[in-house]
Amino acid sequence: MIIKNNNTIHLQGRDVSYIMFVNETGDLLHFYFGKKIADCDYYQMKDEWNEIWGFVSNQIALDVYPQEYPAYGYSDLRNPAYQVVNKHGNAVSRLIVKEIEILKGVAHVEGMPELIDNENTSAETLKVTLVDEIIDLKTELYYTVFDEYNVIARSAVIINGADKEVEILSAYSTSIDFPMDDYDIVHFAGAWGRERDMHRTSLTMGMKAEIENARGGSGSQLNPFVMIASKDADEFRGDVYGFSLIYSGNHSTVAKVDQFGFLRVQQGINPHQFSWKLKPGEVFYTPQSVMCYSEEGFGALSREYHDVYRNNLMRSTWTHRNRPILINNWEGTYFDFTEEKLLEMAKRAKEAGIELFVLDDGWFGKRDHDRCSLGDWTVYKDKLPSGIDGLAKKINDIGLKFGLWFEPEMVSRDSELYRAHPDWAIAVPDRIPVESRHQYVLDLSKDEVCEYVIKAVSNILSTANVEYVKWDMNRQITDMPELGYNHKYTLGYYKVMSAITEGFPNVLFEGCSSGGARFDSGVLAYMPQIWTSDNSDAIARLKIQYGTSMCYPVMSISSHVTASPNHQNGRITTLKTRADVAHMGTFGYELDITKMSDAEFEEVKAQVALEKELQTLVRTGDLYRLLSPFETNYCSWEIVSKDKRQVMLFACKVLAVAQSKNKLIKLQGLNPDAKYKNLATGKVYGGDMLMYKGIRINYKMEDFATELIRFEEV
Repeated sequence: MIIKNNNTIHLQGRDVSYIMFVNETGDLLHFYFGKKIADCDYYQMKDEWNEIWGFVSNQIALDVYPQEYPAYGYSDLRNPAYQVVNKHGNAVSRLIVKEIEILKGVAHVEGMPELIDNENTSAETLKVTLVDEIIDLKTELYYTVFDEYNVIARSAVIINGADKEVEILSAYSTSIDFPMDDYDIVHFAGAWGRERDMHRTSLTMGMKAEIENARGGSGSQLNPFVMIASKDADEFRGDVYGFSLIYSGNHSTVAKVDQFGFLRVQQGINPHQFSWKLKPGEVFYTPQSVMCYSEEGFGALSREYHDVYRNNLMRSTWTHRNRPILINNWEGTYFDFTEEKLLEMAKRAKEAGIELFVLDDGWFGKRDHDRCSLGDWTVYKDKLPSGIDGLAKKINDIGLKFGLWFEPEMVSRDSELYRAHPDWAIAVPDRIPVESRHQYVLDLSKDEVCEYVIKAVSNILSTANVEYVKWDMNRQITDMPELGYNHKYTLGYYKVMSAITEGFPNVLFEGCSSGGARFDSGVLAYMPQIWTSDNSDAIARLKIQYGTSMCYPVMSISSHVTASPNHQNGRITTLKTRADVAHMGTFGYELDITKMSDAEFEEVKAQVALEKELQTLVRTGDLYRLLSPFETNYCSWEIVSKDKRQVMLFACKVLAVAQSKNKLIKLQGLNPDAKYKNLATGKVYGGDMLMYKGIRINYKMEDFATELIRFEEV
């Protein structure tokens, strides 16, 4: 609901309020974001800043005002939300409110994904038009709020109303000034193989925290999701504010405490190496930033994002369907396979109850290694004499669905495509482009390149019964030929993904980028699951999946059982441990199933049968993180069905410790008045006892011991 009362605008979600107002000089000022309040008084707001004057004669400087979309240089010298170089050659600006409108439904972001409305939600959008009449610059701010959620989705549109070209140097999607400085910033950093480690840092006066990536995608180094938390906030309690950018390119989230103790947080496209020329009448859209508030710690914030993204972002027809349990041949064969070997693996997988066989890299061109053939999306007949269509039919005849790996954004130097179109690879004039993983990046800012990619992938999907696609991107983008290029590339990527996913709505698409280097909400709009990390070791995955779940739904976390010793770090774990961890997400296998012992194979059959029982709960349930692997020798998470009748509890003791009492685990989210039966032992517990007293798990005396316990209301 959105309420406008004179100069005050009050946005209300389920349990949240977001309040702003327009002062006497037309500035749009921020007043409150937090727990829902009934009403507010404009004069109460106005009086809050009267004791601070700043440096402007006889009036309060904008430097001390909490603003909604601040400029730089006109009595505010803090970090600006936007910078536009005007026809006079400077970037000084001041936006004054011109019009306020309340619109039904959600805001539209041209060329990029955004939150959507549906029959189960009720959304309204506030549109505030601001104008700098001196330089003829118009900006439209959009705020979408849902009655059902505690989120505010923000974006901005910049319009050049002048008679000359202007240059945008920065344009954040959201900017908010908090009235206090006693906060921490929580961000998710890492690298290949250890994505989304959770880091918490105190914000102090004068310190600027910038969580950003400038490597061409959202990145494994720093994810475009950040939390601002009160000092006492933890998983279960405390004020927490989330900022999640629906964007897959270079991003930035900035937090800085100013001289008066105000905290300014901004999120959007990374201004580093960014510039965008706007001709007279042209329009620039920022991506959408989804802000969320929780008074019950990180856990409640996560569950809010999970619900919003499941129901109002992810468009795939597979979003609300259980995913087929797959086996991927990559770690089982790498490039060294034949059609006969693949069919042997598929037959054995079918016997285990697996439902989908995925052929990974090596099926096209002359692809016996990673030094050739990317871009040549024609079948490698020496390996696959039946072709992709023939192989798919043989896999289907075994009783499995068939899936295929692509890396369509890339081109090998040794490829027919590169020899025909070397100008299609991203490059800087007069420089030899950087080769990474023996490949270049195709220039998706060019329409003809986008059309080629769409056509090449569509040809395969149209001629063979491919029901799953793993869409990979295995390098970072270098040699960007102009400032602002990365945004053009990202728009091209979205154009390609829109065309292909809409053209093949029944295909299940999975995102991937050297593992989890493009795990963001922009990708989730097109692909309902993402390969979380190339590191498939179960113990490494504890932190990776724990951190990923802070924003992204469990149903989007792709997790596989792989070989032991693990191929990424050499760790040896039991088949049980690997499967127990992989059940948190879209479950599958990535190994040579034909090399398993009879005992291992029987264990796999039991794991597959269990996954089929767990799928709906994992896809639709509420996640509760109980013990953090970042803070303890344990890790525990729990998924509870929406009706609170079914429970899956996972627990891991990472390293065995002699003569130690195992950590007590208190469950969350149950009905305290209900009785719950442990399906393995038959023991019955009260919901209140499980939550308030907790249970102590008897792990095996070994490293990496795990337990997966199911409860059901009786």
